[in-house]
Amino acid sequence: MGFVIKLLITGAAAMLASYILPGVKIDGFITAIILALVLAVLNAIVRPVLVFLTIPVTILTLGLFLLIINALIILLADYLVTGFDTSGFFTALLFSLVLTIIESILDLIF
Repeated sequence: MGFVIKLLITGAAAMLASYILPGVKIDGFITAIILALVLAVLNAIVRPVLVFLTIPVTILTLGLFLLIINALIILLADYLVTGFDTSGFFTALLFSLVLTIIESILDLIF
């Protein structure tokens, strides 16, 4: 049950982030839920591999390279989910930051 609630929170956060950022477009709430599911799968499978492969760069940048990995995950989700569109790399980076902030606030509430 907790996973479903987390998906709903992430979907709501994605919709809210798409309203805040001008370069992000989500067609509807169903698309946001699909996006949340795809992001969960990508964060569970692809992200650990990317983090492992980029350990030296991550250490050199004191962890800031993880923001780049988050943006790449968002761009990959953009490619996989129809109805979700980001206008570029920096928009994906901002979307990942805004999404994280909104999710944290919603997690505190619910």
